[in-house]
Amino acid sequence: MVAPSKVLDRVLVLEMVRVTEAAAISASKMIGRGDEKAADAAAVEAMRAALNELAMDGTVVIGEGERDEAPMLFIGEKVGSAIGTGPKIDIALDPLEGTTITAKAGPNALAVLAVAEEGNLLNAPDVYMDKLAVGPGYPDGIIDLAKTPTENVTAVARAKGVEPNEIIVCVLDRPRHEKLIAELRGIGCGIMLIPDGDVAGVIAVTDPDTTIDMYMGSGGAPEGVLAAAALRCVGGQFKGRLIFRNDDEKSRARKWGIQDLDHIYDLEELAKGDCIFAATGVTDGSLLEGVKRLKNGTMTTESVVMRASSGTVRWVRGEHHKGART
Repeated sequence: MVAPSKVLDRVLVLEMVRVTEAAAISASKMIGRGDEKAADAAAVEAMRAALNELAMDGTVVIGEGERDEAPMLFIGEKVGSAIGTGPKIDIALDPLEGTTITAKAGPNALAVLAVAEEGNLLNAPDVYMDKLAVGPGYPDGIIDLAKTPTENVTAVARAKGVEPNEIIVCVLDRPRHEKLIAELRGIGCGIMLIPDGDVAGVIAVTDPDTTIDMYMGSGGAPEGVLAAAALRCVGGQFKGRLIFRNDDEKSRARKWGIQDLDHIYDLEELAKGDCIFAATGVTDGSLLEGVKRLKNGTMTTESVVMRASSGTVRWVRGEHHKGART
């Protein structure tokens, strides 16, 4: 059991939901409009404003990028209304996980964030990460990035008491995953290909209703930290290894304190101690319903908020009336 954080006790769990709700509602105005940048900007503006209302001394450790690339919610930005006096909180966030999804009105777009005490979330650079995840209930070490996809599937199948061809793996639908997909299909695995949104893809391994057993493949490293924070709250195993395409990406990693560029990260190295994870649906998906706009101007949201120390998972349905504060 993870020890509860007295620091996080001062940042109410439900306040995190208010932050993701604000981002999701703003992003929802751009669903299906075909403008990814406008959708992301709307979510960023709303999330930043909501974070700045909270009585904390917050630091964005996973954000929209480095300062030169992101005018708002950049890595290292300070947020909160009590900077210098409030509880020191590290924040990993993605105001709109699934910008393309939102622009095209596809499924599984989310507004997500995770918070922990200062120093407990990995300052992951904005590079790719090779990811491997499985849900709770398996022996420790059941998955290993040093092993092949076939070996990992076989190990999970054996522990589950089924054949490898009964395992379903979630994979991002990208050309870079052609060999991975071919290997998995070669052993008869079912593959759920998703167009975007790998935070939701990783979290899906924890929900039996999705029928997804494992997550494999590469995606954004910041999203890996967010997914790890969620798994810390509800159980499961995660392995991550940063992928560098050039010397510039390696130097950026060293800038954020990462010296062993080949290190395979465990769940607890990405998100340590007590942490809170919150997500609100922007579009309908397997995890959450999206924002709904009713005839009278009222909007409804569905969110999930989790805490590692208690293992509590709360599902929150919000009703937001026109003109009222989120």
